[in-house]
Amino acid sequence: SEPLAWPPVSAQAASLLEEAADLLVLHRDFAAAVERCEAGCDSLGPGPGPESSAEVKCSLCVVGIQALAEMNRWREVLSWVLQYYHVPEHLPPKVLELCILLYSKVREPQVMLEVGSSWLRDETNKSLPEYSSLLELYLLHVLLPLGRFEGAEELVRGCDVFDSEQQLAFLGTICESRGQWSQQEERHSAAEEQQDAETETVLGALSQKLLTMLTLLRRALRSMSSHFCLLPYKKMLLATFLLYLVVVRLDPASPTSLPFIYKLVQLFRQAWAAVFSPVRRPPIQD
Repeated sequence: SEPLAWPPVSAQAASLLEEAADLLVLHRDFAAAVERCEAGCDSLGPGPGPESSAEVKCSLCVVGIQALAEMNRWREVLSWVLQYYHVPEHLPPKVLELCILLYSKVREPQVMLEVGSSWLRDETNKSLPEYSSLLELYLLHVLLPLGRFEGAEELVRGCDVFDSEQQLAFLGTICESRGQWSQQEERHSAAEEQQDAETETVLGALSQKLLTMLTLLRRALRSMSSHFCLLPYKKMLLATFLLYLVVVRLDPASPTSLPFIYKLVQLFRQAWAAVFSPVRRPPIQD
């Protein structure tokens, strides 16, 4: 068969698509693959364009999505695609499918909530043969994981592409998913209550230990205060006065100061014995 005759612009984009696919699959050079995809999409320009250009553009975006995912840059995928299609309603079915599966795999289905809803509400997209499969994909991978059961039921009942048997099947799936969601919520609540109870138990034990320590500390302080009450205050006052005389009034190096220093040492020894002796000694006669 004769080779397909591409328009000049489409031929350039197709060449870039081939290079991007080789870089992605053979060379594993994902950054270079994304660059080729961007260059190819830019060469096609904005707007849907002819059918051949639309197919090349869709293929470029598919390769670009895979390359971004390989580089763990999945957060950029949706914005990267929309810069070439501008609105969600214009996304090709294959591109929308990849985006839904990608964000479902990384457990971020809420990213595709509004995008998928906008695409499915568009009247032009409802006539596409891929509409029913994308609607099912949106239900199973976006609405149900997010717990949007009422929205899912409304979407199924208001959809004309499903017959009554398919609607009943989808409604049964929604009901089953709702029951599983309720069970998970109950288990989660029970786990939180158990964790709170364990936390309260630990805090109660810590509070009891703290109270015991404070009680022991209070007893120790009371015991110390009772020992201090036994001090011979007159002798302590006399020792303080002698210390004042020795330091302020007298010269410690002078021979005349020695009796006062000796008396001060004796008084401090008696005070020490009164406080720290295990058995209370009789008062010392002056």
